[in-house]
Amino acid sequence: MSDLFAASGLEAGLNRPLADVLRPTSLADIVGQDHLLAPDGAIGRMVAQKRLSSMILWGPPGVGKTSLARLLADASDLAFTSISAVFSGVADLRKAFEAAAQLRATGRGTLLFVDEIHRFNRAQQDGFLPYVEAGTVTLVGATTENPSFEINGALLSRARVFVLKRLEDADLETLLARAEAHYGRPAPLDAPARQTLMDFADGDGRHFLTLLEEVFQAAFEQPFDRVGLSQFLQRRAPAYDKNKDEHYNLISALHKSVRASDPDAALYWLARMLHGGENPLFIARRLVRMASEDIGLADPTALRVTIAARDAFEFLGSPEGELALAQATLHLACAPKSNAAYVAFKKAQALAAQTGSEPPPARFLNAPTALMKQQGYGVGYVYDPDAPGGISGLSGFPDRMGPQDLYQPTDHGAEARIVEKLEGWRALRLQTLIRPEDG
Repeated sequence: MSDLFAASGLEAGLNRPLADVLRPTSLADIVGQDHLLAPDGAIGRMVAQKRLSSMILWGPPGVGKTSLARLLADASDLAFTSISAVFSGVADLRKAFEAAAQLRATGRGTLLFVDEIHRFNRAQQDGFLPYVEAGTVTLVGATTENPSFEINGALLSRARVFVLKRLEDADLETLLARAEAHYGRPAPLDAPARQTLMDFADGDGRHFLTLLEEVFQAAFEQPFDRVGLSQFLQRRAPAYDKNKDEHYNLISALHKSVRASDPDAALYWLARMLHGGENPLFIARRLVRMASEDIGLADPTALRVTIAARDAFEFLGSPEGELALAQATLHLACAPKSNAAYVAFKKAQALAAQTGSEPPPARFLNAPTALMKQQGYGVGYVYDPDAPGGISGLSGFPDRMGPQDLYQPTDHGAEARIVEKLEGWRALRLQTLIRPEDG
């Protein structure tokens, strides 16, 4: 084949991206996933035993999910079939399953790799179940989204979820060394520029190699320094590492400035993070969290404001959308503070774990059948809107537990208006308490 390329004046591999040229050819070549692929790792043990089960590979872009699936097929002597949920539909799935069934009849199995599996809808995901259960295919799905929210429970129960990690600097150094070996010369970068290139990649190995390819192809006499690299790649050099101490220090400073009702400091730390290249949607998520954790019902509009700021940024993009984040930050910093909802929820979680499977009170259960009525479902229930003051005083807790005071509102902001009402409601519940012995 190489002779044919030479005869035509072409080179084998011409125009192949560096990321493709350096694609791993064995499981040992995959970097950054030793927690799964080492001999004592979950996937490493599967390969050693040649008993590959269906799995979901969950991780950020550029960490080797596709390469891992292909190499798992090779290591397990399975035919490899790949489809993308972005470009494939039901017809493509049907063809893949039919081909796998025919191959199985010959005694060989198929590894079906589904990239972006979360993009298939629920009905399409259900279509995998009979083929996975029958062993027609060993399913390997790849997703960047949380499988708990994006993958059907039935499919999740038949596949193991493995979390792939973003690549660390040491992993990117390994890729850089492979690139230097491929080109036969050192990368034209001084030490700070090497680190800057890794910061640009943000743990994405494929993106790192794409940037590195541009650097190797540049015709400059001197190695790039940090500023020169930023100008060449038309990227702003990060002011801080988004995955190390400075990243967490700055978001902590933003959060605590909001909590301390210091709008000026909060706005400063917001600007610092945006200037440093932080993902604005990460900041938006943290603002939403602050609205619930530190403000709660003291200002019920805070959560709506932060959600609206998130939506505004997604609609406008950067830099226009950043003003919406600034507005939300000021709103949170100036709002009255209460962590009562946060504390109450923590208490509720602890109580739920402690009490196990206590049933709801029978009076709160619907009774659509005669048997349910015989069991006392719905007996004693009072429709609250018809009760004096709009409250019956019935407790919704299991009878054996009785009412529990989990939420303790503060006297801050709008929450102060809840205190008196809640005290009256709780007193009424104690007066109308139905004990187990009362039936």
